[in-house]
Amino acid sequence: MSTPPSTSVTLGLVQHRCAVDPEENMRKAVAGVRDAAARGAQIVCLQELFRSQYFCQVEDHRYFDLAEPIPGPSTATLTALAAELGVVIVASLFEKRAEGLYHNTAAIIDADGRYLGKYRKMHIPDDPQYYEKFYFTPGDLGFRSWDTRFGRIGVLVCWDQWYPEAARLTALSGAQILFYPTAIGWLPPEKAEHGAQQQGAWETIQRSHAIANGVYVVAVNRVGHEGDPASGIEFWGGSFVADPGGRILVKGGEADEVLTVTVDLGKVNVSRTHWPFLRDRRIDAYQDITKRYLD
Repeated sequence: MSTPPSTSVTLGLVQHRCAVDPEENMRKAVAGVRDAAARGAQIVCLQELFRSQYFCQVEDHRYFDLAEPIPGPSTATLTALAAELGVVIVASLFEKRAEGLYHNTAAIIDADGRYLGKYRKMHIPDDPQYYEKFYFTPGDLGFRSWDTRFGRIGVLVCWDQWYPEAARLTALSGAQILFYPTAIGWLPPEKAEHGAQQQGAWETIQRSHAIANGVYVVAVNRVGHEGDPASGIEFWGGSFVADPGGRILVKGGEADEVLTVTVDLGKVNVSRTHWPFLRDRRIDAYQDITKRYLD
């Protein structure tokens, strides 16, 4: 009798402070991927816009110079790394699509170094010190997933993580794991009063996506203070993996860190058959979900 294929996969999460120099940040990311792979990671996710500091704190045209085509120079570096190490890499980059047209985009690279495709961030925030609408055009590639050597994965980016519709549609495309490259933190003047609640809400909503869709959720957030020393953003790290029951399997702190954890993709089917939320959806009654508001 043949042995059934293994459903276990080891995930790697790379969270780190970002320097001003993009090449230094690339070196940190590559070192993080190597560290994760050395500890057995098979799929490694980098944080949002890992090549630079979070420039969206201000509206400044000079930061468009950080953008690049995808595929492009960064994916060339990472595809070679993926092929060398035999790992899948999820990499969040600032995409220049055309003159005057830019996206916040994640590239998906398979373990043989093949560029599988990209996801363009769909939900673009415009909040104090998160002025992303100045830089990014909303994504137009939809919600999707990719078959990799180690499982079928879906990728969303940061602000997308607050939207159950995004998680649901990505799960419905077959994803077993949802990856969320992220850049979120505290505004220092608000931290004492609101910090714990903000971080708790961020974690809770993503654990809820895991439960509602019967998938693993991986959130990879940057760390460190960026911007004005008296204000700026204090990125809280806290990268984590939640299983289909919403339990946190591994969680980072507020420092540079590489996390790894082995998960069993077979639990996706177990969760969905014991909590059959997908089975019991009333798709005949959801037409109004496409309306902005029910007046």
